[in-house]
Amino acid sequence: MNKSERNKVFIDRQKLYSLIEGKIPDINQVNTILNKALKLKGLNLEEVAVLLRVQDTPVIQKIMDTARTVKEEIYGKRLVLFAPIYTGNVCINNCTYCSFRRDNTLIKRKVLTMKEIAEETQALLREGHKRVLLICGESKRNNTDYMVEAIRTTYAARENGGRDYIRRINVELAPMEVEDFAKLKAEKIGTYVCFQETYDPVLYRNFHPVDTQKGNYEYRLTVMDRAMEGGINDVGIGALLGLIDYRFEVLAMMEHAHHLENAFGCGPHTVSVPRIEPAVGAPNADNIPSQVSDNDFKKLVAILRIALPYTGIILSTRENDAMRTELIHYGISQISAGSRTNPGSYMHEEEQTGSQFTLGDHRTLDQMIFALANEGFIPSFCTGCYRKGRVGQDFMDLAKPGLIKQYCMPNALFTFKEYLEDFASPETKAKGLAVIHKLVSEIENTTLNTKISDNLISIEQGKRDIYF
Repeated sequence: MNKSERNKVFIDRQKLYSLIEGKIPDINQVNTILNKALKLKGLNLEEVAVLLRVQDTPVIQKIMDTARTVKEEIYGKRLVLFAPIYTGNVCINNCTYCSFRRDNTLIKRKVLTMKEIAEETQALLREGHKRVLLICGESKRNNTDYMVEAIRTTYAARENGGRDYIRRINVELAPMEVEDFAKLKAEKIGTYVCFQETYDPVLYRNFHPVDTQKGNYEYRLTVMDRAMEGGINDVGIGALLGLIDYRFEVLAMMEHAHHLENAFGCGPHTVSVPRIEPAVGAPNADNIPSQVSDNDFKKLVAILRIALPYTGIILSTRENDAMRTELIHYGISQISAGSRTNPGSYMHEEEQTGSQFTLGDHRTLDQMIFALANEGFIPSFCTGCYRKGRVGQDFMDLAKPGLIKQYCMPNALFTFKEYLEDFASPETKAKGLAVIHKLVSEIENTTLNTKISDNLISIEQGKRDIYF
């Protein structure tokens, strides 16, 4: 790591656009890059730019097939599940693509009380969730002290006689100062998430009026530096796809990952790839400036997977169930389930507070888990690495040589088994148990097989929260 690289503006706009405008590569050039990707060492900026210029459908499929191989080698059949809790939709910003925007008079505003946050958490616990993402609009009413109290409230919530509780909270919050991040670290959060929205420093102004803090492009761009200086081990970056040319955003996220690697010795824990969806009272949600087609979206997810092989890629319920089901094979490793984006709506389904955007996937958690099991995946609520201290650079040091697998797959199986025993419908339980049986039967290491099998029996007999 290089401390002198910290808090620097690392986006060279002209350079990234020049990389986009190169010629379409021939198949030999693509094959050379994809063969490198199969070594699981990632790709450099120029190689990513070459793949982004591919337009031929069979060649795009070749990229996706490579991504499938990389994903299966690193992640196996695990897919991490979580749910967002929107603690408020009051916001001082005026982003042109978001329903929470300050000037939008078409939605009902609300900031949840601590009692309401506890109720929302308990509603998710009754569904079977163990991981949540706390999100709020940016205002004086939900400042850092409010979020600290919200984190404590969420962790303290209990269901089923104290057996069920949230095991890990990630947060998606506006940029803040180093001392604020130190406060969040003290509350034992997992990943800090913040999207740049668009990395183009010129076009950024079109979507973010300068009269708010979010109008400060550089302050937002360097937020992860402050987070990591404040002690946050894992950070999550992302761009809102559809504001500008998606190829620029992918290259910029690569630059962001390389910057964090250079400055702190560890790149982002996750990358998110939300596309703009309809949103009440948001002009650019109805008139998308640079719409990303489904084919381009699949391509960019696959490219990110092979370029950043050990970085989690998150797909939200903005996308419909068909797209989500397809992309879990080609790169997505974390997915939200049973989401609602209007504050207070888990506990009170009739809650009419304004949502941030229109959902594309309306399946319940149980329906999601059935569908994933039907695809042969292990829905995972695992939080073992966080609680064992395998975070940040330590996590990557285990992930890159493949050592993290010995923890991830067993822990995923344990949390999946818990869900099946405690919350699943009969159909989902039968499907899930068949998946577990198949996967355990394929474990050739006798010692590991026995240990996993014994723990699965312990869970069936009532033991909970087992992890390596």
